[in-house]
Amino acid sequence: MPSLYHNWRVWTLQSIDPPDTALTFRLLPGTLKTMGRAPRADFVVDAALVSRIHCRFTLSKANDLELEDLGSTNGTFLNGNKVTKSGLIDGDKIKVGRVEFLVNSASTDEGDPSRKRRRRSSPGSG
Repeated sequence: MPSLYHNWRVWTLQSIDPPDTALTFRLLPGTLKTMGRAPRADFVVDAALVSRIHCRFTLSKANDLELEDLGSTNGTFLNGNKVTKSGLIDGDKIKVGRVEFLVNSASTDEGDPSRKRRRRSSPGSG
């Protein structure tokens, strides 16, 4: 019997800077996760310049990952650019406060070639 998510991708957010921060967050298809320094955030990042509920990650059932800033004080950055909302792809770098994360995605089906996706982005104001 085929799995519901036969060709789904495993998405992770791995902290890469500062080096002494060791955080890894995993997303499953069809989920919505918040990131911030508050204990009620799904992904807690207790670091300088991170808002209580800083941003949101939405992974559709079609495996498209989207990042949205939730009105954070210091902004959310994607590959060095401030964004309010954007699609994410493997290899992107996200900065929340002083913590930088690498976006990783891996197919669960080795024969499934990575598909190219267009990035949807809304530049941040200011």
